Amino acid sequence: MFLRPLVRAVTYTRWLHLVIGAVVPIAAGLIHPGLSSPTVADWLVAGALPVPLVAGLALLPSARRAEGLQARLMLFPGKHARVRGAEEAGAGISATPSASWADRGRTALWMVFRMEAGLAVWVASVWLLQCALVLSGTSVEEPVAGALPRPGVPGGGFLAPLPLLLLLALVVGAGRLETRVALRLLGPSVRERMAALEERTERLLERNRIARELHDSLGHALTLAVVQAGAARAAGDPEFTDRALAAIEESGRAALEDLERVLLLLRETGRPRGAAPGLDEAARLLESARSSGARVEAEVTGPVEELPGPVSREAYRMLQEALTNALRHAGPVPVTVRVAAEPSRFLLRVANPVPAGRPPAAAGSGSGLRGVRERAALLGGEAWAGVRDGEWRVEVTLPLR
Repeated sequence: MFLRPLVRAVTYTRWLHLVIGAVVPIAAGLIHPGLSSPTVADWLVAGALPVPLVAGLALLPSARRAEGLQARLMLFPGKHARVRGAEEAGAGISATPSASWADRGRTALWMVFRMEAGLAVWVASVWLLQCALVLSGTSVEEPVAGALPRPGVPGGGFLAPLPLLLLLALVVGAGRLETRVALRLLGPSVRERMAALEERTERLLERNRIARELHDSLGHALTLAVVQAGAARAAGDPEFTDRALAAIEESGRAALEDLERVLLLLRETGRPRGAAPGLDEAARLLESARSSGARVEAEVTGPVEELPGPVSREAYRMLQEALTNALRHAGPVPVTVRVAAEPSRFLLRVANPVPAGRPPAAAGSGSGLRGVRERAALLGGEAWAGVRDGEWRVEVTLPLR
């Protein structure tokens, strides 16, 4: 278990990522104060001089993107490494330009940290290698830090592996520390987290909307086909059978159109999608219900054709589900439909008598009625379904302002 990090490539790419950060202070140290027999003070000066320059570069919006891409590439295992959670960890690093001063500040802290930590790791790595050489009997002309004691132990060659072990521990530990700091300073900002959350919410809402579309459209067509076929077989009348088959054909065509539209949406082919039906096509729903044997009485008041598009489309689906629910659970019974477009709200009520000996299902227990409530809630309204005055009712109220 302790040796596992030593056989992973990411351990050494992390070390390399740190050491690359030491290039700037080493170059600055060669100019001033000079790195001929450097002391600890010389290295401190070399590490401090380029801080304003590096912090200034971090203010560029593209600096955060460049650092994020490097961190993703070199600090986290790739897919070939087969390390659990590697992709999720890499996704915790932002690879977008700075969008606020807070992002710029965190980027500046990261770049300064990487430079200073890289310099410290580089000095320690070279010095430990020099220690191993001295312990093994090899002379070193100039140690990387003159102020540090020269490691020389007569006859201590058996101690030579010790600095190498310390170097390996340094490589592993420094890489893990750098990764944690990167997740903290280069992680998504609050704005990016909110944007990702909104995107995920939009995807979930879209999936729910597609599920509702399929349930309402195909459920209505299949319910109508079952009711029509059963009524035609029971009637034994050729003329009624012809009307039933015509109604089944029409509802099947409408369901296929809806299915094709939803499939185009799922495929994201870029082709124009057919418009979803609106409440101005409600006459087709009412005729389908009447052709199945139900006695439908409809009352429409107000300028329904002037309803906003989202309200009209969602109201059509809610009416479709209410009629489907009546046919599925009550059969060919009298159905009363009331549609009212008032100045400030839209009202929809579908009612049918509860058949004797067939207790209604619990209000809202079906996925269709749950979909009706979801559609109403998305538009800021409310929906109710249940038994009132001996009738099963579905009532919907949507605001128009």
